[in-house]
Amino acid sequence: MHARPEDLSTELSPDMAALMQHVLEEDGPQPDPTLLSAAEGRAAAAKANWRWNVDLPAMADVREYHIPADLKLGSAECRTRVLVPKGRIGGTLLFVHGGGFAFCSPETHERCARVLAVESGMAVVVPDYRLAPEHPYPAGLMDVVAVLRALTSDPSSLALEAGPLLVSGDSAGANLALAAMIHEQRSGRKLPEGALLFYGVYSGDNTLPSYIRFAEGPGLTSAKMKRYWDWYVPNEGDRHNPLASPLKASDAELRALPPLWLQAAGIDPLLSDTLALGQRLRELGRDDPVTVIPGVVHGFLQMTVSLQAARDALAAAGAAARKLAQTNG
Repeated sequence: MHARPEDLSTELSPDMAALMQHVLEEDGPQPDPTLLSAAEGRAAAAKANWRWNVDLPAMADVREYHIPADLKLGSAECRTRVLVPKGRIGGTLLFVHGGGFAFCSPETHERCARVLAVESGMAVVVPDYRLAPEHPYPAGLMDVVAVLRALTSDPSSLALEAGPLLVSGDSAGANLALAAMIHEQRSGRKLPEGALLFYGVYSGDNTLPSYIRFAEGPGLTSAKMKRYWDWYVPNEGDRHNPLASPLKASDAELRALPPLWLQAAGIDPLLSDTLALGQRLRELGRDDPVTVIPGVVHGFLQMTVSLQAARDALAAAGAAARKLAQTNG
């Protein structure tokens, strides 16, 4: 779908509006977590996400591994959660959770990751990377790179067999997934077979159309995104580095990436990031699919337990994952 923000409705879908109203009635107004201390903000974000992590799809196996620190790379020891679905068809998906580079964990995104495992038929690996502001750029990115290297060089270290490898992520996690591929491309290392990227933050440009159109939400706001960026990349100069802002990657770097599958929320300050990335890829002669889910807000994939649009979106992502793995594996 080749869409522009001005072509898309600003109206919530009936289901999305009803769900947001239900949450408001149950929980009441909540503080902006980006205006709290990091620890308080994480606790608030975790609490807000618990409602979505119920009725978890059954897995064939759930286990945890710790990827050792790599001093040369600059990564720390990283806990990873491995979700193996029943009837696994093979392959592995590295899923990097979102949360503004500062919040959330494998636990806050567990239902989303499990649904993706079921829909793709692939084992899903979720890293617990370091968070800002205590660990600003590039700390979290280096942790993700270390997990990616483990999966490309020695998947048996996570009790996984060799096979097709995809990367994925939502929001800040999509940034980290894409930046990790650019990092490994620059290092001359093997890349995954493809990537599934959901409503990613690919630049810090708050002048893009959707940042203005959806500045006050609902849900994510432009002010929150500014605070997330200030935490993650406090050094303004670093924001020009494609490893922090992947939209600043060169044409050659973008052209050489494996196939991407991009999905965005229709009512989201970050919508323009996905559309801008898709446009650059098309201008380079690539044909990476870009899908915009209308009427939903940033983070809607967390809501699979209550929102049909989220279930449908992850079903489409799972089908895309199977295709990418079969075509490029």
